[in-house]
Amino acid sequence: MKLFFSLFFSLFSLILLSQDVAVLKYKGGGDWYGNPTALPNLVKYCNDNINTNINENIQTVEAGSTDIFQFPLLHMTGHGNVFFSDDDSENLRNYLISGGFLHIDDNYGMEPYITKELKKIFPNSELIEIPKDHKIFSTAYSFPLGLPKIHEHDGKAPQAFGIFHESRLVLLFTFESDLGDGWEDQEVHSDPEDVREKALKMGANIIKYAFEN
Repeated sequence: MKLFFSLFFSLFSLILLSQDVAVLKYKGGGDWYGNPTALPNLVKYCNDNINTNINENIQTVEAGSTDIFQFPLLHMTGHGNVFFSDDDSENLRNYLISGGFLHIDDNYGMEPYITKELKKIFPNSELIEIPKDHKIFSTAYSFPLGLPKIHEHDGKAPQAFGIFHESRLVLLFTFESDLGDGWEDQEVHSDPEDVREKALKMGANIIKYAFEN
């Protein structure tokens, strides 16, 4: 019965929601609050370039709160530890399978923690690499080579991983790319404008995909 009402609430909320996004706050001590200018800048870019009407006043929501059902897209980032309680995991799973979308952007060092915690949300699913012809790479701007490289870190190739539910991509994990750093104010990382533009365009693809699928 609890699951029924949670799913009903989530479906009802997702039907009524506007085009808004939020930062996901999680437990474990990791810096969920990293890249504070990233999402506001991406939202402004989308509103200016791909005809969205997203609230530029970005809210923060906790993983275990029903507030997450107000948003078609949640963005999560950080460098370190992540912990989801059982209630957090159930809440996130209900959100994702009822129409929500979670983008997790590894800000460097997050990968070993988040991959472990995702098993609590989808114990029978694995992160799989998203093929370069998936429409998330072309929904607003074309990225025929897949995820762009924004920051070097370990110098590895960028990778986009996902979890699918009933053939719909519900969770995107961007690794060795650091899109969020590219969305930040230019003076934060002094990225060249063309690099920032690539990051923002890929971010616009993610938002457009989450809103339309």
